[in-house]
Amino acid sequence: MSAANAPAPAGTPPATPRPAVYRHFHRIAWLAVALALTVIVFGSFVRLSNAGLSCPDWPTCYGRAAWPTAASQAVDHAATAIRPVEPHKAWREQFHRMIAGLLGMLVLTLALLSARRRRRGVLQIVVAAGLVALAIPLYMHGEHGLASALAVLGEAVLLFAALRWSNLDLARASALTLAVIIFQALLGMWTVTWLLKPIVVMGHLLGGLLTFSLLIWIAWRATHLPIRLADAAVLRRWLLVALTLLGIQIALGGWVSANYAALACANDFPKCVGRWWPPHDFREGFVLWRGIGVDYEGGVLDGASRIAIQLAHRMMAVVAFAALIATAVRLLRLPGLRGWGTLLALLACAQVALGIANVVLSLPLQVAVAHNAGAALLLFVLVSLLARLRPIDP
Repeated sequence: MSAANAPAPAGTPPATPRPAVYRHFHRIAWLAVALALTVIVFGSFVRLSNAGLSCPDWPTCYGRAAWPTAASQAVDHAATAIRPVEPHKAWREQFHRMIAGLLGMLVLTLALLSARRRRRGVLQIVVAAGLVALAIPLYMHGEHGLASALAVLGEAVLLFAALRWSNLDLARASALTLAVIIFQALLGMWTVTWLLKPIVVMGHLLGGLLTFSLLIWIAWRATHLPIRLADAAVLRRWLLVALTLLGIQIALGGWVSANYAALACANDFPKCVGRWWPPHDFREGFVLWRGIGVDYEGGVLDGASRIAIQLAHRMMAVVAFAALIATAVRLLRLPGLRGWGTLLALLACAQVALGIANVVLSLPLQVAVAHNAGAALLLFVLVSLLARLRPIDP
């Protein structure tokens, strides 16, 4: 990125050495960032290709560590009573679980490496991971209450360790990321067992993007390539506002997807079903909890409720786009940050274009997946800048 290679502004002190955690720590962190992006994009592919319930059991798929390649291979498994085997979809769901599990192992590695300087840090990470690992076979054998208790206890150990440690360094951030990853696994399980419950589906998306953001922060801090500016505090506030509005817009997009409201306005844009302000029901459209036991595949809301969700997403898109473009313009005015500003503006424009194309073209799979990837890339730019910005030392 041009900001990293540009000459430092006048008065910028020489860069300090990378914190000594482990000499390959930053490489592992960047590998985790790349894998997290892969998990997010592939997860959107699974969801948008209607494969989210193709493995009704968890963490296996019709009792298999991989997936059945033919319906006859799972004919005696209890999960077939929930949903017939569809091998062309099952591999997507189970492969997504596998790469998410690999990401979890990378984050565990980062947490162990960074905790070595903390008193009993490695022990706390190992105990938390052990409790969660023990919960998985218990869950598979029907001990759901005990499994949940162990998982919650493991989360509590991680959160206690992270909050007890005094400063936001690599150890604390890595422990928090591991806690988020574990909660993500629980959300992934509930996504299946609670039959695509919208609040869980949206939470799973937000958890994945939060994991991605934390890993970006860790990777840049471990790489240690600061961008020093005299007005870093002002620019940081601009970035935080843009990030907050983008986060709200992503949450609304997740709610649109979870409630199958992407085509609530048919193929109309900028109007909706031929009107600027069609009949809608915001109250019903934003009920977050509707109980357990309902199969939400395909959605359960009426047309007016889905229109309300789509309208909210469109209106917030205008606000988020304006904030992103304003932030990009501010970056373009700063020497050394023009590359970041250009990238942010291009990504924001591309994201709007993809959103419009989703409606006009009736949600083609490639465009919908690209729209999800675009949200992740916008996060990458904003979080990267927040992680790297530093004031010029007096």
